[in-house]
Amino acid sequence: MAHSTDLGHAGRLGDGSVAGALATRERRVGWFCALLVLLIWATFQIIGRAATHQGLTPWDVTALRHIGAFIAVLPIAWRRGIPRLPPWRAAAIVATSAFGFPIGAYVGFSLAPVELGAVILFGALPIVTALIGWALFHERPSPARLASLPVIGAGIALIGIDTVDGVHPIGLGAWCFFAATACLGLFTLLLRRWRIPALDAMLTLSLFGAPIYLPVWWLLLPSTIAAASAQAIVTQLVVQGMVTAVLAMFLYSRAVNALGAGPPTLVAALVPGMASLGAWWLLDEPLDTVGIAGVAIASVGMVMGVARLGRLATLLQRS
Repeated sequence: MAHSTDLGHAGRLGDGSVAGALATRERRVGWFCALLVLLIWATFQIIGRAATHQGLTPWDVTALRHIGAFIAVLPIAWRRGIPRLPPWRAAAIVATSAFGFPIGAYVGFSLAPVELGAVILFGALPIVTALIGWALFHERPSPARLASLPVIGAGIALIGIDTVDGVHPIGLGAWCFFAATACLGLFTLLLRRWRIPALDAMLTLSLFGAPIYLPVWWLLLPSTIAAASAQAIVTQLVVQGMVTAVLAMFLYSRAVNALGAGPPTLVAALVPGMASLGAWWLLDEPLDTVGIAGVAIASVGMVMGVARLGRLATLLQRS
């Protein structure tokens, strides 16, 4: 009897060690996906802003995003089938992530410089997500997140001061970016609460977004795509559609599934600095001392709001 008890105890220890190893592996996969999303999102900022210099309207870029995504996922859908999410859940994630987020972002890019979009779209994402979770799902944000809000606001204000040039209506662009951020934050919370698998989320967004949006764009929305170069069209189709809408959305969904809503939005806090430096180099949109200070202060605010350094250190040690 003692022997069988020992075997049972050993079996339980074995099961625990296997579960621990799987959890550690899942965390590592989640962090790897989150870091890849960081690189793609920084590129998204720059290419989205570049579209305004290529003769494309925000509605054109959104259309190219949906076309590219739809083409990219057709082979996957052919082999795997269409995701069978409840209709109202599918409608909610399509409305927020396939329509609200990209349209708000692209319209914002046509009205304001890329560094402002970088700070609001992804820099403010962890804070906006926390506030939406508090308001809708009674998930109270930590004191650190609440304390970070004035820091983030100060950084955004400095960037706004630096980028006002008398031509671009910064205020309207900022509101577009905030609307896009709210949509992405709500999508993040719904993805976690409903436990939607990453592949199902990505396929739902890519398959259903195009048939809904493209007829509206073709019939009703302003377009200059006929005057755009083939290079501009292909660039936006590949980067915004196949890379950002498909690959980045899958990786982001996978990171949320593995780590929860907090850590992936923490990684988003690093996007503003990367995107602003890239825009300075590629788009000749330099930052002066005030703008650089704004990016730095806003980024510090994001980290203050979501890092919870003790917990982060523990996660990294376990990984």
